[in-house]
Amino acid sequence: MEVVHTRCAGIDISKRDAKVAVRIARPGRLKAETEVRTFGSSTPRVLELRDWLVASRVTCAVMEATGDYWRIFYYLLEDAGIELLLANPTQVKNRKGRKSDVSDARWLAELGAFGLVDGSFVPPPPIRDLRALTRLRIHMAQDRAKAAQRLEKVLEDAGIKLAAVASHIDGVSSRLMLAALSEGRAVDDMVQLAYGTLRSKSADLTDALTGQFTARHAMMTKMLLDRIDACQTDIDTLTAAIDTLMQPYRQAHDLLLTIPGVSDRVADVVIAETGGDMTQFPSAKHLAAWAGVAPGSNQSGTLVKPAKTLKGDTYLKGALGIVALSAMRHNDTYLSAQYRRIAARRGSMKAMVAVENTVTTAIWYMLTRNEPYQDPGHDYFTRRRPESAKANAITQLQNLGYKVTLTPLPDNHG
Repeated sequence: MEVVHTRCAGIDISKRDAKVAVRIARPGRLKAETEVRTFGSSTPRVLELRDWLVASRVTCAVMEATGDYWRIFYYLLEDAGIELLLANPTQVKNRKGRKSDVSDARWLAELGAFGLVDGSFVPPPPIRDLRALTRLRIHMAQDRAKAAQRLEKVLEDAGIKLAAVASHIDGVSSRLMLAALSEGRAVDDMVQLAYGTLRSKSADLTDALTGQFTARHAMMTKMLLDRIDACQTDIDTLTAAIDTLMQPYRQAHDLLLTIPGVSDRVADVVIAETGGDMTQFPSAKHLAAWAGVAPGSNQSGTLVKPAKTLKGDTYLKGALGIVALSAMRHNDTYLSAQYRRIAARRGSMKAMVAVENTVTTAIWYMLTRNEPYQDPGHDYFTRRRPESAKANAITQLQNLGYKVTLTPLPDNHG
């Protein structure tokens, strides 16, 4: 094999330190020389590593994406004039029986020297800030949902069935009734606190609010309501900060909103995870594979076996899942027609992945061409093959025992 980088470094990173191997290829048949050193993971020690790599005239450095430990090394080395490759651990796994930090560093250096490593996408600093905030907002929303679920469990323990009557246990009406419940007020007084459609459910509310609500339940209810409020305050703060950072990417953000089922938060996640720059992905298929919504491949000879989709960006895939779920609940878009068509033959899970793949493909083309989404229509599959759709409809009616005679409409030339 041809040597691509005569001076290449492999960095095996752990929480406390990193083993760094610098491989220097010699001309002719001389064996390459490799020097291994250990550096701590603190900022001063990483800067020492940087100085050593620059002094050694290293042109490429390969490191594994190990948890979050790689970040300080990558961020402090990215402006040192060295090509940095963040490798997927599954692609650079060392040979069996050769597993140690030193051997892993040597192996990474050897793979990088021969150009056998594909670097992962690492966004620029502005997108890193945006990505950190959107990911934290997702976790805050999950914490808020967990607190609401825990509150429902506390009420169930007290025999309070408010969640069976009210659609939101932490809504305005529910909060007022829970506060009154904690104060020990009468059930009839609590029912009068209901707003909107809950006012018509007085009898159900009376039964739901009658239980064994003790001081322990009151204390736990207040704690969980405070936790929900704190999470919501953090979510609002993060949303305001995200909106500020999103200003340079507002045009791409607005384009994404033209896709059915894409909300502001989904668009925020897509921009934060992809950077809004599709030049990082050679094609729509590359983006789909990176997002984890591309079909797997498992073929040997003429035998094709079932294969799962590969793992991808979990945050982006979660946002695409929200879009697919939204498509399931609508009947007037191409995405909904695609979902129903595939779900009838292959099941709902495969249909969801197919819709996610379609949305990802649309995102790539939209942001590449700077064009809004154009929906092919809910009748796309019928218009594409009208004769097949006609034959299927006739067959279904005949199977139900009907004799079918077709009479074209005056303005229908099909």
